[in-house]
Amino acid sequence: MLFITVSRQTGSLGKEITELLAQKLDLPIINRDLVMSQWFPEIANKHELHMLSESPGFFLTSSQENISFAEYLENRLRDYIAAQPAIIFGLGAQIIFADHPAALHLKIIASQKVRTQRIMQTHCLEQKDAERFLALTDRKHKRYISTIYGKDWSDPTLYHLILNTDLIGLDEAAGLLYHVAQNKEIACNVEPQTAVAKDEIVVFKHPSEEEFAKILDMHSIEWEYEPRTFPTKWDTEGNVTQAFSPDFYLPRFDTYIELTTMNQKYVSEKKKKVALLRKLYPGININIVFKDDFNTLMKRFKLKDDVE
Repeated sequence: MLFITVSRQTGSLGKEITELLAQKLDLPIINRDLVMSQWFPEIANKHELHMLSESPGFFLTSSQENISFAEYLENRLRDYIAAQPAIIFGLGAQIIFADHPAALHLKIIASQKVRTQRIMQTHCLEQKDAERFLALTDRKHKRYISTIYGKDWSDPTLYHLILNTDLIGLDEAAGLLYHVAQNKEIACNVEPQTAVAKDEIVVFKHPSEEEFAKILDMHSIEWEYEPRTFPTKWDTEGNVTQAFSPDFYLPRFDTYIELTTMNQKYVSEKKKKVALLRKLYPGININIVFKDDFNTLMKRFKLKDDVE
């Protein structure tokens, strides 16, 4: 089932286009107002709700569910999308569902000049005040994504399609996105029938990874080998200086697995990388399989001797 994530610049007509697109596709919209009024009150008191509305960093605070508010939101979004399609407006959904095959990630923008003119009209502001208003809202959007996910909200690679509304009207934009969504849904429906079977050759970096893959195959557990790389450190210019690629991803369990069968002196470093990944990407599930755990599995299934 196709679902859509929409990010937008204030003054780009993004909200209006999303509402019209939702009507055309007959899809519900999940937005910040719904989350704050219906979802978070289930686990947050009045003070926490206030902090969530004011501070992106508070989303990383642990809730009464013993997970962060960011994790709670991600879990609710994943559960909702697993049950039915929707349009998710904002909320970092373009990152939460970055690799989801049924997702269509859109961003709606406009030039600074056009956005300023629109805000001056809709909010009855002078030009200087409108420019200040736009600068403030842009910072809020960027701060949320940067704080929660360590990503740059303006990075074009986060989106499948970026639509500039400078010279496109509301109906034209919604109509265009409607046809894009329809074509994407057709592609999603065809893809499972034309996908290549998982007989492709995988080149493992360590023998233990190949043995672990055999265990998964014996239990008919679908796996992917190093399917995603997570940036974990950046320099002052925003260039990635450190990244982490977990060994396996188990789609059925939405969980990444990192094997640690090497010498003990390297294990602590890997633990630090996993801890950093969990901090930067609170919605990601990742578990470490240590050397003793691995050897136990090897003996149980008699695949090979202990890992050196």
